[in-house]
Amino acid sequence: MLISLLLGMGAGGVWWWKQRLASEQPAVAAATEQPPSAPVATGPGGAAGSANAAPAVAAAPAPVAADPLKASGLSRATIRVDGALETAVTAATGPEVGPALAQVVTRTLVWWVDVPGDIRRGDTLDVLYEVRPGEEPLVHAVRFASSKTGQTHRSYRFQPETDKNPRYYLPSGEELELRLENSPLDDYEQVTSLLRDGRRHKGVDFKTPVGTPVKAPFTGTVARKNWSFRFNGNCIELQEVGGKNRRALFLHMDELPRSLKVGDRFNVGTVMGRSGNSGRSFAPHLHYQLEAADERVLDPYETHRTYRRSLAPSLRGAFEAEVRRLDGLLGSTTVAGG
Repeated sequence: MLISLLLGMGAGGVWWWKQRLASEQPAVAAATEQPPSAPVATGPGGAAGSANAAPAVAAAPAPVAADPLKASGLSRATIRVDGALETAVTAATGPEVGPALAQVVTRTLVWWVDVPGDIRRGDTLDVLYEVRPGEEPLVHAVRFASSKTGQTHRSYRFQPETDKNPRYYLPSGEELELRLENSPLDDYEQVTSLLRDGRRHKGVDFKTPVGTPVKAPFTGTVARKNWSFRFNGNCIELQEVGGKNRRALFLHMDELPRSLKVGDRFNVGTVMGRSGNSGRSFAPHLHYQLEAADERVLDPYETHRTYRRSLAPSLRGAFEAEVRRLDGLLGSTTVAGG
């Protein structure tokens, strides 16, 4: 009987324990499956806001303004001259660009001052230029503060829609470079060498595409053609008849007409051939050398009459817009003169 009583009590205890577990499981499941509460929106200072308040949105970062100079593909150099011009330009732009850039900038400066004699310590130079692999730098704008002249000079590269070539212009709309009456070329891009530019060159070099017509600057005869071809390339020498008995030499021309012979007579303005890139030439151009009867080298800009062209009124708006753009890339400064 004692054993039966113990077995009965054990069975009752097991039944009671199962009933207790069964009653607790729904409550545990309900607590486990309850979704997490929605985040509480907070107002300024962290205080809880309305239950319907929209969640805060992070402000987008302000856009970074593009660098206009970088976007233009150009480079800018600000130079203070404390010695030789080439040294100053190289110090500002590096040895790979500096020497060539100094030569290109000199082509602009020579129309304002003598180079190097009038370049003084303390003069400042701002240059906007384009680096071109395998070619010399292309200058788009120059600003030069000269203590010699007491002025800040400026020039800008601009191509009128009516012209084949770009040119350099003063703020007034006049061309920077003087032109020659009875010039051997009606059109060209730039004078790349003058007798007064410090290079001891004997002639004037005109940067112009191959095939540009070359004209006689006076009436005369053909004295010789194609001598020292290795250096001169296709070349011709003209002898003036009457007048000052000058001689004109054209070097680095394209192939001369076969019909052109020594002794042929011609009049001023006659097309003698076309410009080229022959002989010891590093880029298409025409070398024009003028000599007196006694073989003294003459400066064509002192022998010919000269003049400057100006932009037509219809082109001034486009030019002034380009000046504003280039001035913005150069940076602000106080300018005087032109």
